[in-house]
Amino acid sequence: MLAPAPVVLVTCEYGMVRVVSEMGGPKGKDYCILYNPQWAHLPHDLGKASLLQLRDWTASMLCSPSDLPAKGFSNQIPLVTRGNCTFYEKVRLAQGSGARGLLIISKETLVPPGGNKTQYEEIGIPVALLSHKDMVDIFKSFGRAVRAALYAPNEPLLDYNMVIIFIMAVGTVAIGGYWAGSRDVRKRYMKHKRDDGPEKQEDEAVDVTPVMTCVFVVMCCSMLVLLYYFYDHLVYVIIGIFCLASSTGLYSCLSPLVQRLPFGKCRVPDNNLPYFHKRPQVRMLLLALFCVAVSVVWGVFRNEDQWAWILQDALGIAFCLYMLKTIRLPTFKACTLLLLVLFIYDVFFVFITPFLTKSGNSIMVEVATGPTDSATHEKLPMVLKVPRLNTSPLALCDRPFSLLGFGDILVPGLLVAYCHRFDIQVQSSRIYFVACTIAYGIGLLVTFMALALMQRGQPALLYLVPCTLTTSGALALWRRELGMFWTGSGFAKDIPQPSWAPAAAQGPQPPKESEATLSQQPPGEAQVLPALPAERPPELTEPKGVAGVSTQEPVGLSGASA
Repeated sequence: MLAPAPVVLVTCEYGMVRVVSEMGGPKGKDYCILYNPQWAHLPHDLGKASLLQLRDWTASMLCSPSDLPAKGFSNQIPLVTRGNCTFYEKVRLAQGSGARGLLIISKETLVPPGGNKTQYEEIGIPVALLSHKDMVDIFKSFGRAVRAALYAPNEPLLDYNMVIIFIMAVGTVAIGGYWAGSRDVRKRYMKHKRDDGPEKQEDEAVDVTPVMTCVFVVMCCSMLVLLYYFYDHLVYVIIGIFCLASSTGLYSCLSPLVQRLPFGKCRVPDNNLPYFHKRPQVRMLLLALFCVAVSVVWGVFRNEDQWAWILQDALGIAFCLYMLKTIRLPTFKACTLLLLVLFIYDVFFVFITPFLTKSGNSIMVEVATGPTDSATHEKLPMVLKVPRLNTSPLALCDRPFSLLGFGDILVPGLLVAYCHRFDIQVQSSRIYFVACTIAYGIGLLVTFMALALMQRGQPALLYLVPCTLTTSGALALWRRELGMFWTGSGFAKDIPQPSWAPAAAQGPQPPKESEATLSQQPPGEAQVLPALPAERPPELTEPKGVAGVSTQEPVGLSGASA
């Protein structure tokens, strides 16, 4: 899900107050205010806003004429404390004493100052709420002699940070799909090499079956609903899982690079400790400590908005690459099933759930951006986040980041990885991989356009799934390979076949070890080969014979022998 913010709910209510010191000093700073435009409109341009003296009158509630200063608030913006009377009574007194605006200080959650139609028509000065924390920061940073200007700039249709999100998302999908496909094919063409170092043993890929798809979707639905109702309790569980999974992903991504280093090859001495008894190399041990340290640093400083998002994105990209390398969709049929089910899941929880919740909010958007009434104010880390680059009230007050969920990268990325594997199998110069990657980029651009037009959080899979599935399926149909593409039968050429099998005649194959051995024997011995069909079929049932390719019926390879 792509969710910069549910803009439609807050655009008309968030504004900004620019504060500068009367004595010079530090540069001016913007603070968030919440205002009701029905009292009085704020100018969109800071240059058209009046810079007025800000007067601290928070010792008073401003609920009666006795609370007014003797000389009034002529051409000033008073700060008064919230409570004891209505917003209308406060602003009426301030306006009558010559104030040009009113800022009500609140220690509670900011709410727009309301009134009725008659009161709106009577009042001609802007009234807004400012948090107590911001008021303290104003006087601490600028002193007591300050001036302020109230304004509300228009929200941009799209922020420039979308370019960064686009590059990260498309880059992760392309690199992850390419890496996963190349790794899978390399494991088929190269027999398992004996190695005494456990750090060189790659993790086996996990084939996704229809049952696993259904279980996964049910778990996603259950977890999303539980997070919606018990967010403050479960958010720390998700944060812990992210720290563990992201450090594992970072290790998986960096270990091939570290293994190329010419130093640190010495091993841990003999011991009986868990894992260490395998005597890992010192450099791999240091890499593991580094990955854990990065994850812990993020976990401790995760709420530092200035730089923690960089660590979160780096860990998130590493996690996505690791998952794309580990999880494999063996057929286009499995790809279609997974993408369509998650397509429905995404649309339902973004567009349908607002009609089912009391607040009228989308469950997906509420969980992804964090509930407004959350006591912890924690955010889920399972997203790529980039701070908004444009200056706007929304970025300052409520949604300083644009978000893209990991699912919007992983789900289409699994299809891209499948396309790359199929490309290499049918020797198609990676046309499927390139086409599917471009389709993903186009789908993401369509998502950005929908976001700009609707001004609300979008289920990115609504646009990514049709783009990627349609493109890859149409390409297979155009190349007359749809049958092979659908069932994954293009991968059957890697399975060791008897010399009399029809599949052996389909295209060039890499020489097998057994065939290479037989080719060196005298011709008389080579004639014995057709008499040994009973010894070859058992190889078809051994997973090691296909180097990581599952031969189970549910994953769609049953059509390989057709």
